[in-house]
Amino acid sequence: MELDKTDLTLLAMLQKDSTLSLNELAEAVNLTTTPCWKRLKKLEDEGIISQRVALLSPEKLGLCFTAFVLVKTSNHSHEWYQNFAQTVSVFPEVMEFYRMAGEYDYMMKVLVKDMTSYDNFYKKLVNSVDELSNVTSTFAMEPLKYTTALPI
Repeated sequence: MELDKTDLTLLAMLQKDSTLSLNELAEAVNLTTTPCWKRLKKLEDEGIISQRVALLSPEKLGLCFTAFVLVKTSNHSHEWYQNFAQTVSVFPEVMEFYRMAGEYDYMMKVLVKDMTSYDNFYKKLVNSVDELSNVTSTFAMEPLKYTTALPI
């Protein structure tokens, strides 16, 4: 699907505030509500809009400790990979999870309350997955930029 200026404007607006009404969106892009709704529906059907969510404040919920966990393994079989991905994906503390190129094989962004909570997560990780040859963690001191808005 090729996106035009109107689509990009709608997407940018929704990234900033997904609670905008259909009337507000339509007015901003000089459309009536029906064609605007059809555009939004097509963006959803195409998977460009994958979901609409509320963004919560981690700090207000007591989740102030961010760790970046780097993992190496000696087992690179497809079966091990599937098991590892499935196991880690269900940990609620894991906010982001990537397979990497370079020195480490995987990287996770983990968000927890404090060091004790991180230690509990770490123990759960290493006891749930076999053949981890190295697990290294670094801890964020201060967030300098955080956004969910894609650069469209």
